Amino acid sequence: MQELRWNPLLGTWTIVAANRQNRPNMPKDWCPFCIGSGKVPDEYDVLLYSNDFPALSQTAPEPRSENNDLYMSAKAHGKCEVILYSPNHAAKIYQLTPEHMLKLVELWTSCCASMVKDTLIQYIFPFENRGAAVGVTMPHPHGQIYGYPFIPLKIKTELAQCKQYFEKTGANMFEEMISLERSAGARIIFENDYFIAFIPYFTDYPYGVFIVAKNKRLLLTDFNLEEKKALGVAIQDVVGAFDTLFDKEFPYMMCFHQAPVNTEEVYHAYYRFHIEFYPPWRNDEVIKFYASSETGAWAATNTRSVEESAEELRQAYKKYKHAQ
Repeated sequence: MQELRWNPLLGTWTIVAANRQNRPNMPKDWCPFCIGSGKVPDEYDVLLYSNDFPALSQTAPEPRSENNDLYMSAKAHGKCEVILYSPNHAAKIYQLTPEHMLKLVELWTSCCASMVKDTLIQYIFPFENRGAAVGVTMPHPHGQIYGYPFIPLKIKTELAQCKQYFEKTGANMFEEMISLERSAGARIIFENDYFIAFIPYFTDYPYGVFIVAKNKRLLLTDFNLEEKKALGVAIQDVVGAFDTLFDKEFPYMMCFHQAPVNTEEVYHAYYRFHIEFYPPWRNDEVIKFYASSETGAWAATNTRSVEESAEELRQAYKKYKHAQ
């Protein structure tokens, strides 16, 4: 079964993708993303790989569920792609050369540009899950891109809050965040010419870094060549700092927040491209679980001082850069 089901309590869609139940755990002696597997070319640097178990599809079947005033269903139309970062099974993203990293950013961008041609797609979401702690079954370095036929609820809420703030103050919330973080100083990890990385004042994840575009950019496709290079370096620097922090591979969810597509709404005045990291570790031994309060009530709790976490990560970033 593959369909969308409407959640009337929250006003959003749930994706039902029973086909994903058949996803395998990777055998210890074989990886489909490695050269020689028969699933990928004999040579590649970065690669667009069609998802073997897509949650959304451009050939999705008609929904089989009931439709009434409360319970509604719709086709799970959309697209799910896999992005392979490297043929090297053990490669870390910060170990890639600048040229290789630029190819990765260009592939993310071209994939987004291709998806937007499907006028039924309303939101394009590149992301990466890293580590067994966030449920990864394929450790080969890779990410994914989903094209949704709706604007996901978290994004919709974020957009609404930014628009409301703009209508109230005339200011872009992300520009205000950058200004306030610079004034405070304690939560900034680093800046480059085009991006700033900080752990926000309000984060619920102890090491939940944001990478925010300094210029008025909404989509990956908005960036020029120099901005793409700088974005690649910023991502590498965050992940490098993560791995340096506890001297081991740091699990995370990396989520690209862009503006919606195929819409007449104009977002430049109040929104901004940014990347949000959700790393589940509280320290080198303890996982931060989203338990009843966070999941059942959406009442987030951060059990660490944001400023202390930022200082730890800032020192790890400096150590990582010094070792390069």
